[in-house]
Amino acid sequence: MRKTLIGPAILLILLGAGIACAAQTMPATSGQTLSGKRIVLPEAMRGHAAVFIASFSKQAGTAADAWAKGVRADSALNGVAVFEAAMLERAPGLIRKMVVASIRKQTPLALQDNYIVFSDDESQWRSYLGVTTDKDPWVFLFDASGKVLWHGHGASTGLEPLLKTALH
Repeated sequence: MRKTLIGPAILLILLGAGIACAAQTMPATSGQTLSGKRIVLPEAMRGHAAVFIASFSKQAGTAADAWAKGVRADSALNGVAVFEAAMLERAPGLIRKMVVASIRKQTPLALQDNYIVFSDDESQWRSYLGVTTDKDPWVFLFDASGKVLWHGHGASTGLEPLLKTALH
């Protein structure tokens, strides 16, 4: 009897951890785009479907860029806004400036309005997104009303088809 309850209990724990954002409101933290504009993410996404890709480390940032390129290149996802975010609150000021300069240099001008740097409220974002590792990008698909349609973390390989399925 004991063994038969362990599997369902673990499944419930994993499902509960995976839907952390469903029960919370997205943090209304002001960030700055790479182009220098102030932005509050829930407001910027309102009214259209959007993919939000957050990274908490350099390793995750590289994988986040792959996600963003894949989503932008996929014709099935035309019309879906893509927002990338670098969560840098934990980085010291001088390092943060160097990281932002490096990201800006690598990001085409046309995409800099949708790349946001957050320097505040990282713990709120971690809680909202359900972050368990800094090594992965955290990816969310929102509908026009702000409802989470899909979320995942890790490399885009194998996960991007799930995101597309959730949109249609």
